[in-house]
Amino acid sequence: MTWAEQLLGCLQSSEIDLAIYVPDEVLTPLIDGASADPGMDAFAASREEEAIGIAAGYAMGGRRSVVMMQSSGFGNSVNALASLVVPYQLPVAMIIGERGVLGEFNPVQVPISRAIRPALDALGIPHRTLERPEDVEPVASRVIQQSFRTGSPSVLFINPLLTGGKADR
Repeated sequence: MTWAEQLLGCLQSSEIDLAIYVPDEVLTPLIDGASADPGMDAFAASREEEAIGIAAGYAMGGRRSVVMMQSSGFGNSVNALASLVVPYQLPVAMIIGERGVLGEFNPVQVPISRAIRPALDALGIPHRTLERPEDVEPVASRVIQQSFRTGSPSVLFINPLLTGGKADR
């Protein structure tokens, strides 16, 4: 199975039935899988903080969702995380396609890659990076389950070592 198929299986087994995403080329296989799944609603948000807000409301209703975005958009979501998700202990699972590392061709992507993990640490949001196909299922399933069991947000980074990265243009 591909990394995206494995990760989709983790979302399904975690009873996630809503996927909110900001379109991203690297995450396209996962987004397409969620969109094709009859047990999951998937739709694009205009911005990352909008996706976080929708997921927060869904969590308040006792439902499970996932937010998917590119690392460069993470900066847009910090206020929604810090003022809503973290203080109200909402289980918002996030999957972030990592840019700005490992041969990145676009210099604009690099600064957020340096800031994102320290920002997550400062917010107390657990995060793990998926780099190898054999780690996808065991790591992702545990991170997602921990999020819902403890009522806390979590992040899974999808590293270019796993996906092959974004094509140089």
